[in-house]
Amino acid sequence: MDRVKSSFNIKNLEHLSGIKAHTIRIWEKRYNLFEPERTDTNIRMYDLENLQKLLNVTLLYNNGYKISKIAALEPEEINDNVRNLIVNKDADDWSIGLFKLAMINFDQRLFTKTFNELLEQFSFREIFKNVFVPLMNELGVLWQTNSISPSHEHFITSLVKQKIHSMCEELQSKEVRRKDRRFVLFLPDNEIHELGLLYLHYEVLFHGFQCVFLGQSVPIKSLSNLVDIGEPITFISYFTIEPAQDKINTYLQTFKEEITSTMDCNLWMLGYQVQFIKEKELPKQMRSFNSIEGVIEALATV
Repeated sequence: MDRVKSSFNIKNLEHLSGIKAHTIRIWEKRYNLFEPERTDTNIRMYDLENLQKLLNVTLLYNNGYKISKIAALEPEEINDNVRNLIVNKDADDWSIGLFKLAMINFDQRLFTKTFNELLEQFSFREIFKNVFVPLMNELGVLWQTNSISPSHEHFITSLVKQKIHSMCEELQSKEVRRKDRRFVLFLPDNEIHELGLLYLHYEVLFHGFQCVFLGQSVPIKSLSNLVDIGEPITFISYFTIEPAQDKINTYLQTFKEEITSTMDCNLWMLGYQVQFIKEKELPKQMRSFNSIEGVIEALATV
């Protein structure tokens, strides 16, 4: 059973804040910034309050505040300075720090408030590229190092997905500009990692195309139902863990036989597993990409 993490060792704090453990120890000893508890084996353990304080201290420190000045502030004064920094919008990383704080506290209101403040200054495309992508990359490291629990990761990922859905809904309310081609987005059988595909749904709509989003774990046979859809189709799929390395070329051969040979369509694909595709054997209707940016560039030239 997953238990919500509420106690952190110093390595967890290092991964969450980006501040080296040695530096955290110095701040603790010299400035009494943190008050860890000690285990029976004399290992420092920090509670949520200490972590929250460290994230705020880190935000100020990374934006030019001297640690001696921060240490002289009362807890509420630290919070006030963080709020002022956010209002001034001078920090590139202020939002990522706040999103991590929202994650640790399971604070949906803080997540929403931070997102809305970002949206006042940046486009959603900029937010996704410059904030959400780095945040998701950090989450992967935090999860692997046991600095956060699966509950934390699921919570923040779910909120990011909600924002993508919301932005897609806004675009879907507008008139379709491109009716000469329809995009169909799906994940192959047993593939459930849909965040990247969700964002591509947004990009397809942003570029004015009609789009059918099918989501997770779609068998190839199910795609044949789209044969009478009308316009030429571009399928887009994200291969993160499926089809596996030893099965991906067989999968593409089956896709060719059952789909591309029976309708006017092509297939764009990206994700970790595409590196195992035999490019020289790819039919002309299929194209692999190394990144989301590559797909976005292709959308602009269709």
